[in-house]
Amino acid sequence: MFRVSLLLLLYVVVFISCTTSQLPSQDILALLEFKKGIKHDPTGFVLGSWNEESIDFNGCPSSWNGIMCNGGNVAGVVLDNLSLSADVDLNVFANLTKLLKLSISNNSISGSFMTSLGGMLEFLDVSDNLFDSVLPNDIGKALSLKNISLAGNNFSGGIPGWVSGLSSIQSLDLSRNSFSGPIPRDLAQLNNLVYLDLSDNRLTKSIPKGFQNIEVLDLHGNMLDGELDPEFLLLTAATRVDFSGNSLVSSGGNGKFFGGLSESVKYLNLSRNRLTGSLVSGGVAEMLGSLVALDLSYNQLSGELPSFNFAYDLQVLKLSNNRFSGFFPNDLLKGDSLVLTELDLSGNNLTGPISMIMSTSLQALNLSSNGLTGELPLVTGGCLVLDLSNNNFEGNLTKLVKWGNLEYLDLSQNRLTGPFPEVTTQFLRLNHLNLSRNSLDSSIPKAITQFPKLTVLDLGFNRFDGPFPNRLIFIPTLQQLHLQSNKLSGRIDLFSSSFVSNVSSIRVLDVSNNQLGGEFPEVIDLLTGLQFLDISGNNFSGSLPSSLTELTGLVSLDISQNHFTGPLLNNLTDGLTSFNASYNDLSGVVPDNLRKFPESSFFPGNSELQFPNPPAGPNTRGTSGRKKPIKTVFKVLVIVACVIAVVILILLAVFIHYMRVSRRPVPQLVATKDVHRQPATGSGGATVISAGEIAASRKESSSDTVTPEKLGGGAVPSFSPSKTSGFSYSPDSGDSYTVENLSGLDVRSPDRLAGELYFLDDTVSFTPEELSRAPAEVLGRSSHGTSYRTTLDNGLPLTVKWLREGVAKQRKDFAKEAKKFANIRHPNVVGLRGYYWGPTQYEKLILSDFISPGSLASFLYDRPGRKGPPLSWAQRLKIAVDIARGLNYLHFDRAIPHGNLKSTNILLDGPDLNARVADYCLHRLMTQAGTIEQILDAGVLGYRAPELAASKRPVPSFKSDIYAFGVILLELLTGKCAGDVVSSEDGGGVDLNDWVWLKVAEGRGPDCFDAVLITEMGTPAADKGMKELLGIALRCIRPLSERPGIKTVYEDLSSI
Repeated sequence: MFRVSLLLLLYVVVFISCTTSQLPSQDILALLEFKKGIKHDPTGFVLGSWNEESIDFNGCPSSWNGIMCNGGNVAGVVLDNLSLSADVDLNVFANLTKLLKLSISNNSISGSFMTSLGGMLEFLDVSDNLFDSVLPNDIGKALSLKNISLAGNNFSGGIPGWVSGLSSIQSLDLSRNSFSGPIPRDLAQLNNLVYLDLSDNRLTKSIPKGFQNIEVLDLHGNMLDGELDPEFLLLTAATRVDFSGNSLVSSGGNGKFFGGLSESVKYLNLSRNRLTGSLVSGGVAEMLGSLVALDLSYNQLSGELPSFNFAYDLQVLKLSNNRFSGFFPNDLLKGDSLVLTELDLSGNNLTGPISMIMSTSLQALNLSSNGLTGELPLVTGGCLVLDLSNNNFEGNLTKLVKWGNLEYLDLSQNRLTGPFPEVTTQFLRLNHLNLSRNSLDSSIPKAITQFPKLTVLDLGFNRFDGPFPNRLIFIPTLQQLHLQSNKLSGRIDLFSSSFVSNVSSIRVLDVSNNQLGGEFPEVIDLLTGLQFLDISGNNFSGSLPSSLTELTGLVSLDISQNHFTGPLLNNLTDGLTSFNASYNDLSGVVPDNLRKFPESSFFPGNSELQFPNPPAGPNTRGTSGRKKPIKTVFKVLVIVACVIAVVILILLAVFIHYMRVSRRPVPQLVATKDVHRQPATGSGGATVISAGEIAASRKESSSDTVTPEKLGGGAVPSFSPSKTSGFSYSPDSGDSYTVENLSGLDVRSPDRLAGELYFLDDTVSFTPEELSRAPAEVLGRSSHGTSYRTTLDNGLPLTVKWLREGVAKQRKDFAKEAKKFANIRHPNVVGLRGYYWGPTQYEKLILSDFISPGSLASFLYDRPGRKGPPLSWAQRLKIAVDIARGLNYLHFDRAIPHGNLKSTNILLDGPDLNARVADYCLHRLMTQAGTIEQILDAGVLGYRAPELAASKRPVPSFKSDIYAFGVILLELLTGKCAGDVVSSEDGGGVDLNDWVWLKVAEGRGPDCFDAVLITEMGTPAADKGMKELLGIALRCIRPLSERPGIKTVYEDLSSI
């Protein structure tokens, strides 16, 4: 019995021992725990391999995909680029005590970051995933870590201190996250660090000193400020330095933009900062001799350009959008000793001719938007990309015969004349040709049809004549054809037997405003990929071809201003977002699927066309051509009631005037003057009057409540029009003045100037007397006062805003707030020069820079008096980025919200239409009543954030600025005014924001885009950019807690 019990006990011990030896190791359990969090594995790389059946029970599953073993332990986990979707806790990997490498980049993994990295881990890469937490403050000792990449996630908060304690770290990549605050100073002292990328975050303050041993330093796309560290640039061992997209300023004096540069630096990018100075003073140019690539674009550098003949290794040189002037240095194009491959000097003020492009290494040359003159260069060397647009080149195109094998050529917006030469052989690789907005003439040559790779051809706005070049549509690669605003005549003939397979790539066809005639071709459906068709402003006649209904991809169709007859087509594609058939002779009933368009799409013209139940809107004509007659008695009653009402209003006005005059004290020592109307010196036919002549007119009228504007200023004696002047809408300022009442004002001037002038900008100085005698042109009126343009004796133009009575704070508080706006200087912010404080309530003036040609509203809205042609997509995107950059400066550099952001307060400067924000921070100068009125005005116009409407004492904030900016972005995309009521498909009306939200909710976001942008939507980059901009705009108008900051918005816009 005892022996049996002993044997049984021995058997149990052996069984338990064997069972225990088969349990999975700690490493395997950790990996299985990670596997549990995987939701989707499209390739089956993990889920199809990590299973218990394949466990070797030796401690490390070497047969599992992505697992590397070292003996019985897991040494590496590599799961990169697998499109895994998972929600995991990375702390499970802390149990892998021998782990050397963890790499799970480029997936869709979210969850918690490690609180302990393990003692042996050397390589950690979790880049391009969905982690969004704040990094822990302590992760224990990680002395072995040599490479960390957390890039492309949404980590936030400050960079924790433990990062600066990684003594062995060699490569650190925290880019493309949301880290904020300053860069830890100890980070610059890590001796083994050779690669540091902190780009595209929200880091602030200055760049810490150090980083002497680093090889690659990338800090672009942050909010860093302060001076460039001259010691770093001079002594660094780095080969690549990128500080672009910050707010850095020059460190050197005497006109130098920095003090020196180490010979080790080969790639230097300082673009999109606030650098000033010259490249020719102080030997700066010679310091750049060792560079391979230099980008200083989008700064404020000035002066002449050096020849760079000392830069023997320089391959890429970008100096665009600065303030360089003087003659263009033709030595850059000789190629004797230079090896330049890319040269961009666009957006400066360079002048003079271009002789020849002799360089054989230069492949991309952009000299657009300068003031270059003379004839086109004789030869183009080895250039593949050549952009000379928006200059003053003259002469003909005969030089093209000797040009090289170009792929991209833009000569638009010059003064070129004559015909296009019959050249072909050297343009066999040409894919983009833009000759628009010149004075080219004669017929379009057949040679162009022999460019086998041409995708975009723009010959619009010239003087080409002769028959329509039907052979152009035979080009098999052509996607966009722009021939608008020429003198082409004859018919458009498409022969189906010869090019059916060649025209499917045509997406944009614009032949508007020519002299084409006859019937429109029935076989238009052969252009199967057509998306945009504009044949307006021609002489086409007959019925509309039924084949138009076969163009299912059509999104914009304009057949207006022709002689089409018969009915509209019933089965045009439902995908149309823009349609215009006005000014024809069509008849019948508007089809159901076209009734979503306003009546302006069908009328004027088409007198026999009936439009049942048109959408509600300002242009509604009625349901059909017939209306019920109004009884004569009713007409008489309406007329009599109107006459009585007018008489009562006149009597009431006379009574009020009498009461006010009777209460006015008798003025002493005043001289009555007449106000003389003069021919307008500004735009819009505005009335020009002398400041002195209208100086006391504000005394003769009571003021409305006003919102002061953040201004730098001076004091000026009474400088105001009478409030009795009439007003009408103007997109520049919200209101504009009529001249009738200004000419009959009872104007009184004081016998002496009793107020005081205070300057907020130390670069200007003048007296109140000089300001008072300057001629003043009425610009417009807003909720806080009236604006004038005035030009001083020295030629300095200013905008003077006369604040309405009772709006400004008390003098002490006003002066205290105004001092905060001193010396505001930014390319995207209107500078404030000073203010004037007069002895009476109505004598408060704010002076700022005068910006021409006008406001964003005056260029954007499709209304009578719009300035210039419709804005292009590139212009709209640039304006959006400019506004964001200006707001970013106000929010972070000056720590002040704008408070009154709207399209009339975005001024476009110069021929390049650089956007500058104006009328900022007036609420800081106003009483609470004035601030409330400003916010109410913003509500009426559609820019007020919801939280301001809900508050009893609303105060503008950074986030309310973001909301208003989002509305402006929607205006840029749609071309509509935020305050307008937009017709919805159910016949009702909604505001712009709701209309866009409804379209997006229906999956039809692109339907919101301005019709004039349809032609550019054919370009994939533009189409993608518009959709990205729409997404940014919608994020900006979300509820308060969900709105992004301006830094994020600015970065997102800049990346489009």
